[in-house]
Amino acid sequence: MTFKLAKHAPVIVAVFVIVLVCFLQLLRLDFFERLERMTYDERVRVAARFPAPAATNLAFVSIEESSLDAVLHGKVGFNFGLLWPRQVYGRLINELSTEGARAVGFDVLFGELRPDNPPVQMADGTLMESDDYFANEMKRAGNVIIAVMPQVSIPDLFVTNAFALGDITTERDSDGVERHVKAFQTYRQWHPYIEKAASEFDLNLDGAKILPGKIVVPQKDSTNVVEIPVDAQTNFSSADFFGDPLPPGVPPHPRAYTDVRIWHMGIVLAAVQLGLDLNKSEIDLAHGKIVLRGTNGVERTIPVDNEGNFYVDWRMTPTDKRLLCAPIEALLWQAKQRLAGQTNGLSDAFRNKLVMVGSAVAGNDLTDRGSTPLERDTLLVSTHWNVANSIITNEFIRRMPMAGRLAMIIMLGTITAFATLGLRSVIWGSATIVLLILIYTAAAFFAFIHFRLWLPVFFPVIGAVLVQHLSLVTWRAVFEETEKQRVKSVFSKMVSPDVMSELLQAEKLSLGGARREVTVFFADVRGFTALTDEAQERSAKFVQQHQLDATAAEAHLDASARETLNTINTYLALVADTVIAGGGTLDKYIGDCVMAFWGAPVANPKHAVGCVRAAIAAQRGIFNINQQRRAENERRVAENAANATSGDTARFLHPLPVLALGCGINTGVVDVGLMGSETHQKNYTVFGRDVNLASRLEGVSGSARIIIGEGTYRHLLREDPALAKTCIELPPVKVKGILDAVKIYEVPWQEEK
Repeated sequence: MTFKLAKHAPVIVAVFVIVLVCFLQLLRLDFFERLERMTYDERVRVAARFPAPAATNLAFVSIEESSLDAVLHGKVGFNFGLLWPRQVYGRLINELSTEGARAVGFDVLFGELRPDNPPVQMADGTLMESDDYFANEMKRAGNVIIAVMPQVSIPDLFVTNAFALGDITTERDSDGVERHVKAFQTYRQWHPYIEKAASEFDLNLDGAKILPGKIVVPQKDSTNVVEIPVDAQTNFSSADFFGDPLPPGVPPHPRAYTDVRIWHMGIVLAAVQLGLDLNKSEIDLAHGKIVLRGTNGVERTIPVDNEGNFYVDWRMTPTDKRLLCAPIEALLWQAKQRLAGQTNGLSDAFRNKLVMVGSAVAGNDLTDRGSTPLERDTLLVSTHWNVANSIITNEFIRRMPMAGRLAMIIMLGTITAFATLGLRSVIWGSATIVLLILIYTAAAFFAFIHFRLWLPVFFPVIGAVLVQHLSLVTWRAVFEETEKQRVKSVFSKMVSPDVMSELLQAEKLSLGGARREVTVFFADVRGFTALTDEAQERSAKFVQQHQLDATAAEAHLDASARETLNTINTYLALVADTVIAGGGTLDKYIGDCVMAFWGAPVANPKHAVGCVRAAIAAQRGIFNINQQRRAENERRVAENAANATSGDTARFLHPLPVLALGCGINTGVVDVGLMGSETHQKNYTVFGRDVNLASRLEGVSGSARIIIGEGTYRHLLREDPALAKTCIELPPVKVKGILDAVKIYEVPWQEEK
């Protein structure tokens, strides 16, 4: 097994998950972005329950079902059908101007002139076209902002008489929800000559391509194109349209088009309130900001993305008490009363207000509703006053930049890895992860509600926390089970079941090599060499006496070897079983010698006592075996004698060998770990000076004796004084490999009778 890989596997898993989640975050895949936006929407809805400071001079004049009914039935002094003539809005402007409104923004598109509308009778009895009346009222008020959108052409009559233009383009995410707006749109205004030619020849100016030296304009519903030659400044020749000579007053080389920046309606409203000069704005999309400055020192910085979008803070709904709301018919009725000279009791509630005029009607062409984070059916006109409110209060929604989002993933992924791997119990680890998710989610909601800071939730929580946790738990379930099997394969026959249980529960196992204080045990079966020689000699004599052929001789020799092996295995098995039962680790068999140790791989503070008591048990076990074998030998002697008397010498029973045990024990600090080949067998063993000394003490122990070193004796004095008191100090001995004579002690093992 490759232990380094097993050791670093959880780190590799954790790092892989973090890198993968960061990579997916960088991709900005729409599927994952939708999931993150869902968490954002929930925060918006929760934040709506905690009203935040807002401007108090915002107002909404709504066109409602009741408004359509009032105009249709003449309740406001005139009656018109669903498509109101522009004079209706002109009368509204007149009333708002009279009341002292600071600015009036229309979320209504005035896309074409309507000369067929009924004219307006003026105070002097003259008639004025409805469109002219509307334009005249805008000019007189001097504070009207009219709506524009791409692909919708606004008549010059309205553009030139309005105070400003405001873009009302709706920006929706892929799920159809409006969360952000574009700070400004760039509108291309073509020269009137080109616009006229486009109208006459059915050209599509929206599809025009600006190329070096020419403008290529496709023809609608055709593959034909028209090329307009231009110079480097996109100036064209008027002669291409009028011929040569040019009519008087026609410039020879006008610009083909002009790009005009139109700011969002909400920004224009706020600019009126704060005195911002939008023409002097500093646009730095690369650094995510647009700076608006005013003549009075006021400055606002809008956080935007690289396309100029920023998030709408849906702070004020149409039902917000801080927003002055009134149906349009209420103001038209006041306008009627003023016209009739009945001014008593009339309100000027809209004084100094920034007024948005828009539709609240549902179910017809005037419907202006859509999905926002607040709800699926929202009045979209509310976008404008909420944008204006952000500019006025200087409070914006800020989404954490990509670097911060990646940092959150790394931080939470790392915390999750430590929590999952650091807590041994999966249940406690999972409980900690749940707590981490709750804390972070609560922090994300708190940051949005109080600071309008959009912290990422989906990737940090689902990716960095849940996926990380599940991956590591899976690793623990799969790979740690493999690790347990590996530990079992190494130690199942080396240690007792109790020690094995401790091994499987241990958090750290120093299998790769470590320094440990252990007690080493060598037990040699005395007389085995003589037994082997005797068995071989006896077998050879038997073959010779009975003149066995090669096959029979081979069979007899094999049977003798099995009997000899069974004999030694009987003794070695008893020693090994005693070691394992005493909590030791069975290291190896060295011929007729057993090597074992206490104190590793599981720490045992009383390793010396455990080893000595196991040696005593082994000696007593050998003694009992020998007693049994001696009794059996007496029975065999008697049976052999009986067989000899009867003349049945073929059934001669050989006596069972009676062997002894010599034990050497020493305690000291040694190197412990797995030794061997990565690709072949490995053995968990110990090595070092004190191991060699234990082996040497076994060599001087003689037969049926237990000899311990000074280190072991000192441990006995501390841990089992009664046992230490029975030990007999012997004269120091010189052993191979050790320069000075070593102190030794004999441990009596015979049971008192």
